[in-house]
Amino acid sequence: MRIIFMGTPEFAVPALVALVEAGHEIAAVYTQPPRPGGRRGRELTPSPVQREAELRGVEVRCPVSLKGAEEQATLAALDADIAVVAAYGLILPQAVLDAPRLGCLNIHASILPRWRGAAPIQRAILAGDPTTGVTIMRMEAGLDTGPMIATLRTTIDRKTAGDLTQELAERGAQLMAGTLRDLAFHRPVTQPEDGVTYAKKIDKAEARLDFTAGAEQVERQVRAFAPAPGAFFELDGERFKVLAADEVEGEGPAGLVLGEDLTIACGSGAIQPTIVQRAGRPAMAVADLLRGRPIPVGTVLG
Repeated sequence: MRIIFMGTPEFAVPALVALVEAGHEIAAVYTQPPRPGGRRGRELTPSPVQREAELRGVEVRCPVSLKGAEEQATLAALDADIAVVAAYGLILPQAVLDAPRLGCLNIHASILPRWRGAAPIQRAILAGDPTTGVTIMRMEAGLDTGPMIATLRTTIDRKTAGDLTQELAERGAQLMAGTLRDLAFHRPVTQPEDGVTYAKKIDKAEARLDFTAGAEQVERQVRAFAPAPGAFFELDGERFKVLAADEVEGEGPAGLVLGEDLTIACGSGAIQPTIVQRAGRPAMAVADLLRGRPIPVGTVLG
């Protein structure tokens, strides 16, 4: 097929690679414009999808918006069979949805209709869902409301958001490649009306650890925000990210440090961080942190 690919972050890269390796013609790649990056935030950094496309010699387009008639006409002129979308980051107007001969297919990181929206992986972990997955969906004007073409499931277990993102990116890429290969045999299924939930965008303030919650929920919070933005607590004006933690026995006022291994009391039970990171420093085992920056038993973490 002649395909327009639309995606931006690392999650979308495996899908682009899978389509190229399956022998499809990529007419153009649409991705978000380069953003300020680097240690001082001055240099413009291309998206992961842009870097991959350029390595493969594929034309890259980075419009700020697709709402203009001129930009829409330019896209339509590609005369594509289909558009494949994976975490692109821009709303597609109806004219764009209608431009490819077979419409637009989206790789969404949940089993719809649960967790429509921007942050399905993090919301599934925070909610304690036992499973999640990928849905290939035919796009329409509503937010992730289109008919489903294919799905796959996976268990969440103790996976972090980073673990799940990588897994679903790879498995979603293969699911999309297989769906396109057998597209004529897939019958779109309307999403059920029951079970709709919305995965709103993550606010960085949500990453502040809430020790008044039960230990089970605090541990989910750690996994949902690992590796980024990183669940954190503050002590003496310094922020400490907790990138991995275990739920353990213990009780006391919420936020109280119970043990020399940095066991922290929660609303019920306790957590024991295992990997932490201080501002401007690499992630490290909690024992290494405490050798250089002791946090005494009895300290209360807000």
